[in-house]
Amino acid sequence: MVAILGILAVFLAVFGGFLLENGNLWVLLQPAELLIVGGSAAGIVVVSNPVPVIRRMARGAIAVFRPAPRTRDVYLGHMRMLYEFFLYSQRVGIMELEDDVDRPEQSPIFANYPRFLTDGATRNFVCDSLRMLVLGVTAPHELDQLMEMDMEVQRRARHEPVNALSAAADALPGLGIVAAVLGVVITMQAIGAAPETVGQKVAAALVGTFLGILLCYGVVGPIAARLEHLGEAEAHFHQTLKIAIASFARGASPILAIEYARRSIPEELRPPFLEMEMSIKRDARVPPIGRPGTPEGSSAQSQPA
Repeated sequence: MVAILGILAVFLAVFGGFLLENGNLWVLLQPAELLIVGGSAAGIVVVSNPVPVIRRMARGAIAVFRPAPRTRDVYLGHMRMLYEFFLYSQRVGIMELEDDVDRPEQSPIFANYPRFLTDGATRNFVCDSLRMLVLGVTAPHELDQLMEMDMEVQRRARHEPVNALSAAADALPGLGIVAAVLGVVITMQAIGAAPETVGQKVAAALVGTFLGILLCYGVVGPIAARLEHLGEAEAHFHQTLKIAIASFARGASPILAIEYARRSIPEELRPPFLEMEMSIKRDARVPPIGRPGTPEGSSAQSQPA
């Protein structure tokens, strides 16, 4: 919503100021100039990026206008989920949870968190990391390196659409100049015509430059910057989950592992300790020992360890 308001503010300021100067909006309506600038920019994107990057760029451009996905409640929910997993693994033994990480949608713990199950990147990151603990094939420092490597791969994948949008934004002013030059060529062909006709063609040529600059600095550039911020927020989120898992792997108690993770949350999203503790006491549920298939309604409420 904030991004939409920002884009609207840009257009309102530009076109509102134009109208205050007694400008005619119909003069700015030049489909040919828009085709030259917009079509060329789209072609540049297609030429310079593979199809997967273009798809991620389209999805990212849409995500920019949606509410931020990583809120305080999301952090609290995922930390509570990891607390339940850590506590239950202490009770029954970590190796008894192989089915939970292999089929999280059937896990009595993970199944209570549909947002986690539908978030493929986070689900795979958490379950793949916990699987190494369950199988007992890695030391804590090796697990930390595995998660760091996974995060770096995801970070690069999220940055590729940002680079693609930034490159398109950088090309737009130049494409506006191309449209203006073509307009000047057409104007030269009309030399000798009525002054009104020549003036219209000059105005159309200048609109091309206007469109290129406006789309660069008022639309595409800000969208790329916003998408980069979303990518950084996603990296912070995975970093928090990594710290919780790595801390538990090193021998920290469940509540201490979650506290390590809480301290790593960005300050504007970090819940106070008392809020986190209350959320765990009130909402955390751990399946009873010996009944891993117990549904949520009959799960016992856990206590901090």
